[in-house]
Amino acid sequence: MIDDYINQNKIITTIKPFLKNEQAYLVGGYIRDCLLGKTGVDIDIVVPAGRGEDAAKNLADSIKGYFIELDAVNKIYRVVLENKIDYIDIADCCGKDIEEDLLRRDFTINALAYDLNNDVLIDICGGQKDIEDKIIKEISVQNLFDDPIRILRAFRFQSSLGFELSALIVDTAKKHANLLDKPAKERINTELVKLFGGKNVVESLHSMNDLNILEHIFPEVTEIRKVPKNSHHHLCLIEHSIETVNQVQNFYDMACEEVKKHLDEEFIPGQKRLAYLKIAAFLHDVGKPATWQIEPETGRHRFIKHDTEGANIILPTLKNLKFSKKQILYIQKIIKNHIYPAGVVTSDDAGEKAYLRFYRKMGDDVIDLIAVAYADRMSALGTDVTQEMIEKNINGLKKLLKRYLKLKNELKPLPKLLDGNEIMQILNIPASKELGKIIEQLKEAQISSEVTTKQDAIKYIKNL
Repeated sequence: MIDDYINQNKIITTIKPFLKNEQAYLVGGYIRDCLLGKTGVDIDIVVPAGRGEDAAKNLADSIKGYFIELDAVNKIYRVVLENKIDYIDIADCCGKDIEEDLLRRDFTINALAYDLNNDVLIDICGGQKDIEDKIIKEISVQNLFDDPIRILRAFRFQSSLGFELSALIVDTAKKHANLLDKPAKERINTELVKLFGGKNVVESLHSMNDLNILEHIFPEVTEIRKVPKNSHHHLCLIEHSIETVNQVQNFYDMACEEVKKHLDEEFIPGQKRLAYLKIAAFLHDVGKPATWQIEPETGRHRFIKHDTEGANIILPTLKNLKFSKKQILYIQKIIKNHIYPAGVVTSDDAGEKAYLRFYRKMGDDVIDLIAVAYADRMSALGTDVTQEMIEKNINGLKKLLKRYLKLKNELKPLPKLLDGNEIMQILNIPASKELGKIIEQLKEAQISSEVTTKQDAIKYIKNL
């Protein structure tokens, strides 16, 4: 079966004749995916130590491609094909031969190689059987210690493949979770986004929660754990946060193709919007511990303005995890506005005007916020939550989404009635935070249709 996958791959069949003078091995994830019956994406090739650079340059010349040095220290090189789209990575073998290279890898399911010249699968660690048994198994505990990011990577593969973790990986993660404080935050970021992008991320989050690993990624989890279930939430806060991620996945699975297409789009190259939505969903109540109050008369738990507080609280952590400005603003926006859709559809004046205001304020993230609002509602089913409340909320959200999908192509951007320079000149003020607030207030007035012309805008800012 694996021979068929490899020989049907146009990139591999293109480069294979030009590697006949090299001891070239296809390795890692591509082989794993083939054995899973999937079409592999990342093509990684290993050649004997000291041959990587020359092999890559020779291949690039032979196929009229382009040579790129990816990592001079670890001797990893990229060959981009003539179409400037497809590429393969070529690396020096780690160790004296391919067997030693495989023994240094993370998990048995990734310690697989395919001899391109002899068309032979090399499996010295039992990876093929572990794929069949659907288990993520370490090659050795020492390999996990040598590169602790592999502990987080185990949960990432659990999320993407739905496999079980070996008992030794679980034990190592439990006893040595502090090792996750060591890897570069950029590497943590990469694994984290891939983890949340997996369909089985909820299983991974439960595993990480049980092993007290989550707080090594998000320190806020320590406080989140302290908030118990209450009359509006049948789950404690950490379990509610995980269940919200589960319900986002359910929302996606049930969604129409137009909604799926939106959530499947690349938020940044190679990473889908849905992964970031799940991260935001997990963190949507991060502001609750800081705003937690219990009413003495009723015993009701209150979390006033936890949405705004949460968006502020999470900023240092997201920066520490090396999320980009675009990624941070998105996650903060979802957290800050996660209550908004429910407010729109359950208020007494719910209607077209309120809908349009929501659509214009949330812009490209309307679907995302409706998804989180749906997930939040389905994850909070305490004793005081009636079936009528649930149905009113969910039906309202469905109506809000349906109306948006009908109108979204007609929603033109609001015109800029006054720019910053004009406002400074009219009000005789310098560039400042005050100016920024005025611009934001003017935008709000436009969204609410209080201001529709330039003269309206001038009058509005003068009266602020």
